[in-house]
Amino acid sequence: MESVTDSADFLAGVARAGTALRELFEPTPLQRNEYLSAKYGAEIWLKREDLTPVRSYKLRGASNAMRKALAADPGQRRFVCASAGNHAQGMAYACAHFGTEGVIFMPVTTPRQKIDKTRHFGGPAVEIRLIGDYFDDTLRAARDFCAEAGAMFLPPYDAADVIEGQATCALEILDQLPEGVTPDLLVMPVGGGGLAAGMTRVFAARAPGTRPRFVEPLGGPSLRRALEAGHLVTLEKVDNFVDGAAVARIGELNFETLGRFAAEDVAVVPEDRLCGTMVEMLNIEGVVLEPAGALAIDALRDLGDLAGKTVVAVVSGGNFDFERLPEVKERALRWEGKKKYFILRLPQRPGALREFLNLLGPEDDIARFEYLKKSARNFGSVLIGIESGSAAGADAVRARMDAAGFVYLDITDDAVITNLIV
Repeated sequence: MESVTDSADFLAGVARAGTALRELFEPTPLQRNEYLSAKYGAEIWLKREDLTPVRSYKLRGASNAMRKALAADPGQRRFVCASAGNHAQGMAYACAHFGTEGVIFMPVTTPRQKIDKTRHFGGPAVEIRLIGDYFDDTLRAARDFCAEAGAMFLPPYDAADVIEGQATCALEILDQLPEGVTPDLLVMPVGGGGLAAGMTRVFAARAPGTRPRFVEPLGGPSLRRALEAGHLVTLEKVDNFVDGAAVARIGELNFETLGRFAAEDVAVVPEDRLCGTMVEMLNIEGVVLEPAGALAIDALRDLGDLAGKTVVAVVSGGNFDFERLPEVKERALRWEGKKKYFILRLPQRPGALREFLNLLGPEDDIARFEYLKKSARNFGSVLIGIESGSAAGADAVRARMDAAGFVYLDITDDAVITNLIV
């Protein structure tokens, strides 16, 4: 457990960091969300970190670390980071603010929208280098450059000054809640763990009755796996769809704080379900979220009965490339059961296709139709995608296919096949 003195020193540092942040941006809003509150019968408050200048909380840690580095060594004018997007934007913004130089290493696969925004925030103060198909390659290149050029590396999450900066989010929440209101639950997304570690320490000191809950994507549950094992682990494989939170290994400093929690305190969110939440928030609330930004909202369904409780969910970030919207909608429909993909064995004779089409109902639509094997004499393999008005409608189509004797393979939930051909 953290000592009283250590806790007081940490809170004092967070308070100073919060004051310094006001030179860059005002506190992000804490908003009671009517839609989610009604949905769960609770008081749901959203801490809108997607409304910082860089649309994520990463600016807090990057600017605080840079501010303290410059205070310790005013001659240090060159900073380096490796990032797939949000930390890069935070550092670029900080470089422009403090008048320093930045060299930002990003994977070649980084979405163009995040590259362009990083360049926009940093302007002439930053240089962007696209190196590596995977983040580990990018990180290695960034550290090698630091060693050669004598520049200072700015970590995205596993550093005391970064954690202190991210923790300013917690102080803002406590100041913004109505007088006398203390949250029952604090729901935080987890990537490398800097935000969660910092906020958890603040709430432990200022609002110990609030229960922290953490959220990770199914394709990158590094905190959950570490808690299950009782020590830090490195995931062998990470799904980068939730690029703002897909981390193979939780930060060591962060795990010193988060390691006292149970694995059950971490909700693990399937990526396809997360897509449904992104579409829901866009269509109903007009809130644009990237996958990592929707984690805390999506996890509300996994936290048990929330009726009558006060819940604060941290929403970060909002750097969404709308070129990804078709993919997000597609994955959401598949999760909801409204869209099915089949490889159908269709007889090569007149009228066979019409027989199949007669199985469709008034709310069923063919979204994809493609012959996969065209040289067969008696049967042809067809990739067919069917979108229905409801999950029940999609199940009914499949039942009618069975009754009619059609031979098919349902590949909807086969990630290997669908990633290759859908």
